[in-house]
Amino acid sequence: MSIKGLFGKIGTLLLAGSSNIMQGYHDLDASLVRFPATASMAPLAALFDIDNTLIPGEASEIRFFRHLWRQGLVGWRELGRSAAWIAKHMPSLSIHPLRERKLYLEGKDPGVIEAAAGEFFHGTMLKLLSAKGCDRLEAHRQAGHELILISGAPEFLVAPLAEWLNVPTLFAVRLEQHASRYTGRILPPLPYGGGKRDLILAHAQEKGIELANSFAYGDSPGDREMLELVGFPVVVNPIRGMARTARERSWPVVDWT
Repeated sequence: MSIKGLFGKIGTLLLAGSSNIMQGYHDLDASLVRFPATASMAPLAALFDIDNTLIPGEASEIRFFRHLWRQGLVGWRELGRSAAWIAKHMPSLSIHPLRERKLYLEGKDPGVIEAAAGEFFHGTMLKLLSAKGCDRLEAHRQAGHELILISGAPEFLVAPLAEWLNVPTLFAVRLEQHASRYTGRILPPLPYGGGKRDLILAHAQEKGIELANSFAYGDSPGDREMLELVGFPVVVNPIRGMARTARERSWPVVDWT
């Protein structure tokens, strides 16, 4: 199998699922988003996942790995190490172990990787950014909501996006370093599933945010706990059973491709 085909297989694991789109109260022009009235003066937030939400399609980290491959910064050694980690830690085929360990970055110079990430952002990620997602984010900004990006991607990879969108609060994967090199380990909590929930709850408590009238946008089961926290959850470009979850919970579903 070619390396391109292998990346495609990995991407399919991330993105497999129903693509049925329901109409919902959020499936409107961004200027018509229904902002709820609240009796309290507490601030509201708009929480945005990134992969396959603000940036539709294949996960940004898979695209970035491909970029590093083309640059000669990773190769078969790193790919094999990651595949071995999956085989050792999961009885079935899943990419979840790679969320918990970034073995392709083990021993890499952070300065080199971060420079490559900046190049990748401007050359690739920026072109893929959803216009619909940006419009929705801007509508929340105009409404005075606190904007928050939360992603299971490495912080160095999505920090340029947060800066470009002028979003001050970003929760993403932080990587451990030792002797000026990445170890491949992440620093907890992992912003995925329950980790997203815990980060949001702590931030909301610190800032006094009223989650009951706040908004959240996500695409996958890893966003379910985040969506459950807010009064106005929206499933975007659903994958891996999230269209069914949305139907069961009467959550609106929108297409931001």
